[in-house]
Amino acid sequence: MIKIMLKDGNCLEAQKGTTIIEIAKKISEGLARIATCGEVDGEVKDLRYELNKDCNLVIHTFESSLDGKKAYWHTTSHIMAQAVKRLFPEVKFAIGPSIDEGFYYDFDVEKPFTDDDKQKIEEEMKKIIKENIEIERFSLPKKEALELMKDQPYKQELIEELPENEEISFYKQGDFTDLCAGPHLMSTGKIKSIKILSSSGAYWRGSEKNKMLQRIYAISFPKASQLQEYLDFLEEVKQRDHRKIGKELEIFMTHKLVGSGLPMYLPNGATIRRILERYIQDKEISLGYEHVYTPSLANVELYKTSGHWDHYKDDMFPVMKMDTEEMVLRPMNCPHHMLIYKNKMHSYRDLPIRIGELAHDFRYESSGSVCGLERVREMCQNDAHLFVRPDQIKDEVGKVLNLIVEVYQKDFGFPASAFKYRLSLRDKDNKEKYIDNDEMWETAESQLREILNELNIDFYEAEGEAAFYGPKIDIQIKTALNHDVTIPTCQLDFALPERFDLEYIGEDGKAHRPVVIHRAILGSSDRFISFLLEETKGMLPLWVAPIQVKILPITDNQRDYALKLKEEFLAEGIRVEVDDRNEKTGYKIREAQLQKIPYMLIVGEKEVEANTISVRSRQNGDLGTKDIKDFIKELKIEIKEKRR
Repeated sequence: MIKIMLKDGNCLEAQKGTTIIEIAKKISEGLARIATCGEVDGEVKDLRYELNKDCNLVIHTFESSLDGKKAYWHTTSHIMAQAVKRLFPEVKFAIGPSIDEGFYYDFDVEKPFTDDDKQKIEEEMKKIIKENIEIERFSLPKKEALELMKDQPYKQELIEELPENEEISFYKQGDFTDLCAGPHLMSTGKIKSIKILSSSGAYWRGSEKNKMLQRIYAISFPKASQLQEYLDFLEEVKQRDHRKIGKELEIFMTHKLVGSGLPMYLPNGATIRRILERYIQDKEISLGYEHVYTPSLANVELYKTSGHWDHYKDDMFPVMKMDTEEMVLRPMNCPHHMLIYKNKMHSYRDLPIRIGELAHDFRYESSGSVCGLERVREMCQNDAHLFVRPDQIKDEVGKVLNLIVEVYQKDFGFPASAFKYRLSLRDKDNKEKYIDNDEMWETAESQLREILNELNIDFYEAEGEAAFYGPKIDIQIKTALNHDVTIPTCQLDFALPERFDLEYIGEDGKAHRPVVIHRAILGSSDRFISFLLEETKGMLPLWVAPIQVKILPITDNQRDYALKLKEEFLAEGIRVEVDDRNEKTGYKIREAQLQKIPYMLIVGEKEVEANTISVRSRQNGDLGTKDIKDFIKELKIEIKEKRR
């Protein structure tokens, strides 16, 4: 007999060779019906897996974990492959993994799948589910595995890469067999609700040197209501997509003649960016930051000194040879700031020194990963480096965290519940990724951990997420689309001061090494704008909106009055436009609402005679007639208080 420790602390005894699904049945028939896979001593296993020694066992379901969902989706990917095989008998199969949301399968077929093809595939999948075909697992030695897959070249390529003595596993459901490590459900009937989402081309193994395959994305759920909720969520995603909003509100554009990952800001976008950049610069200046400008390229030797060349060169643009120098576009500007600090000697009394910059950085993102403003090849970073004495670390990190809270929660109104603090540590098993100095890492990591504890901040730790030169505190923000994103960050660095031989003269008259705190508040202007557009659906608060007021004269008779109003608002610093097109007022209002304009001023003969305005709010509708000066005062208060 073997002992099996369950998640709830109970211990079961069972015969050697008992499978996970049999244990699930012992616990309850209900659990066995919804079980999707098991976790044995931390490793995910198939439900058919035999337990032959004492172990810890967690039985996963679709609802209980991502591993549970992935087993469910992986099974559905095989159902989709079987359906494609039935409809397109000559198909060659590539891979069909589960992903974080659903699954895909890559097929080598004669022509791309049409919408009609996808509808037929979905219907065939439903038939296979209704047939409730038992799913069997078996394994073969390599030679027999190759023979079994003799008509499937992509599977053969995968098998050839496996060790000679390895038993290679397959899953069979009726007339369909696939090379697969699993895990899978017990039968096709366990899948309940499915939907094919999209299709696209995809190179085999992600290399453009290989053949283009046809990829189908899909998803499945145990309940029809869950599928509908997901489809509703996808529609919400579509409506919040910053690329869609950016086009509709004329914020940015891209063009193939400029290049992939290089967006161009239109006047509305340039206004938003200018407001945000001035906002954060003014805030930093009020906190004692000194701003600088540094070049967007530098000698390769600078990055060899900093360590970026060894740890980051794959993400940098190629070297440009100029006369006797080798130059490269910078991926970040911390090395420049190290040299600015080193430009003169500093006393302990001078520290902390806070150097800030809105710096243009360049990163060689692959063409497949660039996305609107979210992931670009040239970005403007709201970057700063704080040069501090060791005794100032806690206070300065605390001030950075306070600034992050002030910006995101007070000024932009994101709820505290949307924030999580992550202590990002190095991966001790992969030291090649990081600067090699164990003592430095232990000191820096323990100091950040201590600061978070002393400030009573709840946080979690994540190995492998540190910068190559030091650990960091990343603020993870839960977006409106339920994604975790990192924008603000605070990093502790003992390495670059050492590499650049930075010093200050201490109270004892001797040279000491400062510590550098790297911090970003808005991150890159580009990514922050994409984030802000998606969070607000483009309905930016008044203080950020590129056009704050639109004046709508009812007829040409009020045009001069509208232009006079425009001058008055501009003189008060209000961003305003006049829509004097020969269109109906209702049409103009609808257009202004689609453009997400915070306030519309409708002016007719009555308003001209009374020297007033009729105000309509994007948020609250008709606000009635107002005195012009009173309304301007209201706008200024709303802007100053950064109301949302």
